Amino acid sequence: MKIAFIHQDKKLKTGAGCINSLISCKLEGEGVEMIHFYPKVKLVDAPHHMKGFNNILFFFSLLEHRNKVLSCDIIQGTTYTTIAFLSFSTPIVSHFGSTTSGFIHATPHTNQTEPKLRKIWNELKQAKIINELNIKTRRPLRDIADIENLVAKRVTAIVATSEIVKNDLINSGIDETKIHVVHNAIEDFWFENSPTTTTTAPFLVYLGRIGQNVFTLKLKGLDRLIYAYRAFRDVPKLSILMTANKNISSWLRSSINLHTVYTNLYKPEIKEKLSALCGSILLVTSRYEGFCLSMVEGMSQGIIPVTFPVGVAPEIIKDGVNGYLVNSEKEMVEKIQLILSDDVLRKKLSAGALASSKQFSSKNMTTKLMTIYKEIVANKPNKYKKRLNINK
Repeated sequence: MKIAFIHQDKKLKTGAGCINSLISCKLEGEGVEMIHFYPKVKLVDAPHHMKGFNNILFFFSLLEHRNKVLSCDIIQGTTYTTIAFLSFSTPIVSHFGSTTSGFIHATPHTNQTEPKLRKIWNELKQAKIINELNIKTRRPLRDIADIENLVAKRVTAIVATSEIVKNDLINSGIDETKIHVVHNAIEDFWFENSPTTTTTAPFLVYLGRIGQNVFTLKLKGLDRLIYAYRAFRDVPKLSILMTANKNISSWLRSSINLHTVYTNLYKPEIKEKLSALCGSILLVTSRYEGFCLSMVEGMSQGIIPVTFPVGVAPEIIKDGVNGYLVNSEKEMVEKIQLILSDDVLRKKLSAGALASSKQFSSKNMTTKLMTIYKEIVANKPNKYKKRLNINK
């Protein structure tokens, strides 16, 4: 089997780039020939309000490799990255780790947030951490959401990383029968030398992307995180952030009591720091996640998730067993207090979180993907002769 794997313009080591690398490596281990393609030519120097279209048109530069791409058994991409090949008959698999429509619907304007959270956004603006309380336009995001929907309707099969992503797609009119839920995996090294003892001095921990502008900062729940951190002034805190926004990391370091902040660490370094804090509490404050890889990484080191119902959390988190699902900042604070006040419960939850993480092995993910790919190839001659009409 030969798969044309379409990537972003550069090899990223986080998010979708990390998952794509893991998928590629594991499929090659199963004997699949992976041929990688990276678009390199920007076709339009577009103004800001056309940024969405600019990102989309970028992938049409891959048509210069058309013959090589179409010689493969399957074309694999992320959301809309396969758009240039929709009119050809080669089967296409699109991997949806999230949906842009999900981002848009989950992220409020500042005046729609609760007063206690609105106060935090005004504080951040006054401190010049953000330049505005709302992004000027969501049009580029809406353009991308529309294109994602078009591509999803026309590809052969969709891999959704959670039931939340699957439901996003179904609610957008996508045929449920071609959506396959395959959970992401974390790298094998996360399961090596698992921690065996819980710390006697638990931290509050945040791990993952925190956002760049006011929209993505809201999406990741920065206001919720600040609120929760401030509710526990005397509890030590650790934030391991992925961000290029130096202002936000500096502000968090200086404005939150007992707070250690690291930015853009390599994953082995992250594992080392988390392993030493086994039995601590992981705060997942996002308003939307398609999967939430960082939550699973934390769980693999015995860090207990207290999470809003985003990504894969509603599928795997069982209250009082391996963490807690919460629906408000007040409830998050209450669950944190409960865990901190009961060491027996904390150790039980830590062990439960670590045990639950083991289902997210690369072997499980690869087995499910190979089943999908083999079915597509077996049915290729008759089932996928022609792409759906563009207007359907």
